[in-house]
Amino acid sequence: MKKKIVGDLDVTEFAYDLEVSSPGRINLIGEHTDYNDGFVLPAAIDKSITMRFRVNGSNTRCTIKSKGFDSVLVVDLAKIDKGTEGWHNYVLGVLNEIQLLTQGLKGFDCEMETDIPVGSGVSSSAALECGLAFGLNELFDLGLDKWQIVKLGQRAEHNFVGTQCGIMDQFASVMGKKGHSMLLDCRSLDFEYIPTDMDPYVILMLNTNVKHNLSTSGYNDRKEESSSGLKIIAERYGVPNSFRDITLDMINECKEDLGDVRYKRCSYVLEENERVLKAVEHLKNNDLIRLGKLLYESHQGQSKKYEISCPELDFLVDFSKNWEEVLGARMVGGGFGGCTLNIIHKEAVDSFVNAASEAYKKKFSIELSSFQTVPSEGTAIIKRHG
Repeated sequence: MKKKIVGDLDVTEFAYDLEVSSPGRINLIGEHTDYNDGFVLPAAIDKSITMRFRVNGSNTRCTIKSKGFDSVLVVDLAKIDKGTEGWHNYVLGVLNEIQLLTQGLKGFDCEMETDIPVGSGVSSSAALECGLAFGLNELFDLGLDKWQIVKLGQRAEHNFVGTQCGIMDQFASVMGKKGHSMLLDCRSLDFEYIPTDMDPYVILMLNTNVKHNLSTSGYNDRKEESSSGLKIIAERYGVPNSFRDITLDMINECKEDLGDVRYKRCSYVLEENERVLKAVEHLKNNDLIRLGKLLYESHQGQSKKYEISCPELDFLVDFSKNWEEVLGARMVGGGFGGCTLNIIHKEAVDSFVNAASEAYKKKFSIELSSFQTVPSEGTAIIKRHG
């Protein structure tokens, strides 16, 4: 054992009972459609949070240590309130949701570290939520299935973090399969694994390293705008209140009632859903050129119709269009910062990253960072002791 004190708290390092890996995710296409009953095409990635757990013998005392932040969160399961640090509420929300489902949770210690780039739009938050819930489910034999873990992670984000996210991020983190993306119907929750082999092309993420302050409020605003627009259309035509039961013709005919903002939001959702289904067919046919074109169309919709892009993201997508080795690019994630996803020939990666970094720094005085990723396995046990 190694003795270590953080403040006045003894966080002696010890042997763990269980080690879990929980990945981030990319979404090839289908942005902001998950909370709109739409289709998405995500994949778990080879960047993850590693979490080590042990039962500590207490009934209610829990300690969660984040190596990255060099801080320790101490929780009393009998009295869970919202925290002040950003990552604390993801943890607290999960613990709260687990206790609403089962009385089997007891005191535990957890240590976590990550190689997921935080704030890059690859959902480090869902990895944290799902990894914690998955690990505790195994540690205390709580009997939760994968879908329960997915849904409680989403509720934790709604209730403790305040982001009214859809279900895609948690789904992708838990259900990921190596070498595959997943077509998820966010209304029925039916899904299909889609083989995703892009060789000689690779998935390259360019991180803007910016996060504009609209990220949380803007996300919730977009949800409200699309939802209220949908309600106007559904009431006018007497159809169910779902984007799956309206058409572009209906949206166009309601343009005056919707107003400019709601019109753009609603038409984007239907167009993006159609792009997702086309993307699946292109992947199945190994038609990466057409897939790349859909990525550019998706970004255009996100930037001009859903208005969740920013100058840094638009710059990188536009820059990629000058490279024939890049088949397509778009922003990913909630918006207002984060990463662009690029499908690029593997032999051009280094020269493209160098050129993009130079141009980006000249334009914004910000360092660009990048990483390659591949579709990978979802949340899983790495080691179990005892």
